[in-house]
Amino acid sequence: MKISIIGAGNMGGAIARGLSQGTVFSASDISISDINEANRQAIKAFNPSINCFESNSDCIAGADIVVLAVKPWLVEMVANEISDKLDYSRQIILSIAAGVPVDQLRTLFPDKDEQGATIFRMIPNTAIDVRESFSCIASWNATEEQEALILSIFNEVGKAMLVQESQMNAFMSLSSCGIAYVFRYIRASTEGAVELGLYPNVAKEVVLQTLKGAVALMEANGTNPEVEIDKVTTPGGITIKGLNEMEQAGFTASVIKGLKASYLK
Repeated sequence: MKISIIGAGNMGGAIARGLSQGTVFSASDISISDINEANRQAIKAFNPSINCFESNSDCIAGADIVVLAVKPWLVEMVANEISDKLDYSRQIILSIAAGVPVDQLRTLFPDKDEQGATIFRMIPNTAIDVRESFSCIASWNATEEQEALILSIFNEVGKAMLVQESQMNAFMSLSSCGIAYVFRYIRASTEGAVELGLYPNVAKEVVLQTLKGAVALMEANGTNPEVEIDKVTTPGGITIKGLNEMEQAGFTASVIKGLKASYLK
């Protein structure tokens, strides 16, 4: 099985690197195209067995899955270039372009035989580079076997979930945009620790391990966050004082407002 990725930027490159470390594809089964030579060279430097092309048409030849990893405003241009060269009876189209719905993709990739193209729309996050992404996936005209295939591929680079397309934008706010919000928390915690007298590199190491521990606890126990918070907040203790100060400063409200602000309507 072969996969072709159009676009070797941040997300396309991350997908190629992540998949090349899994078991579904060998690096030589992965092709990627980009007009930017520096992007292609970066992929080759990571793994020279990944096939790199300047031409999108050359890239998709022989692929079973074609991934559109370009900016939303470039999807139509790419579709005009490759739509007549696709074999819709066997090639799956998967788009990660935010804000480009399946209905639009269907018009951009019309099947001349009226069978209809098999289209997936996916929103991953940049942690796919280290095989720890959350990817939400919606499908159109796909069989159960095809859905299972796409899930198996992207479960190798994190966690993948089939969702209704109407929920895609909410998932994007929570995960794709949300990873930036996590990084902002890490930065804020590190800056606070420096003010308390710790060196930045030490503070960052502590914050990262604390986040890992919190995730491990919730996954192991299957608990609500408040249950784990209650285990730490001794009556009259320092943790509850810190939490109350954060809430007074609008911590929860700020997170909710940020998610809602990044929600595409």
